[in-house]
Amino acid sequence: MEPDTKKIDDAVLALMYLTVHDGCRAWKSFDWESTDRLYRQGLIEDPVNKTKSVVLTTRGLEEAERLFKQLFTKR
Repeated sequence: MEPDTKKIDDAVLALMYLTVHDGCRAWKSFDWESTDRLYRQGLIEDPVNKTKSVVLTTRGLEEAERLFKQLFTKR
């Protein structure tokens, strides 16, 4: 079985939205490959640092909110 990295990245970004604090920071306790892909897509700032959180870009924050609503809210 081959994982669908697009779906994984969507879920990770949506879960980041769940932990947003200080306006645009989210806990980065997710798979490093996923956070690297999100960084390369311009959705988060470089996750390679000593902080325990990552900064979502404006586009990333908007997409995280959209995906959170799509994946995790009741209709």
